[in-house]
Amino acid sequence: MSPGAWSGSLFLGDEMAEFAGKHVQDSRVEMTEIVMPNDANPLGTIFGGRVMQLMDIAASIAGFRHARCNVVTLSVDSLEFSRPIRVGDAVMLHAWLNWTGRTSMEVQVEVYSEDLITGERARTSTAYFTFVAVDPQGQPRQVPPLLPLTVDEERRYQQAAQRRAERLQRKEREEN
Repeated sequence: MSPGAWSGSLFLGDEMAEFAGKHVQDSRVEMTEIVMPNDANPLGTIFGGRVMQLMDIAASIAGFRHARCNVVTLSVDSLEFSRPIRVGDAVMLHAWLNWTGRTSMEVQVEVYSEDLITGERARTSTAYFTFVAVDPQGQPRQVPPLLPLTVDEERRYQQAAQRRAERLQRKEREEN
């Protein structure tokens, strides 16, 4: 077990399962695709919905790697499209966990474009996805804790905890 790793027992129905805390790099995802004409709108840029689909895929793989079970998307925060991605460009996605709760986790996804002729790269989108781990019956399931190793990982962990608190407050206000 790596230094600083946590291990414990997880109660799953009638079974006890051993699990250990995991590090951000354990579930990091990198995906690259080329933008084809069928991905694009009449302006020759990728559909926002296609970018969202790719982001959800990258984020869910990161969540699946961390939880080692199925995960479902609960919410997406702060998705903005800051720059277009053109047909013929590469679209690169980077996803990693920022935070875990008992059954949920936040995954950050950053999207970059690359002009394959010039090599110029630019960040085009960032979003925060919340996933819930589920068992085969679709019921929430406990996830291993996330163990931040660096100052940046700890900062992102704290910021994610704050976003979660804000989401819960917003949900409570909407229900009242």
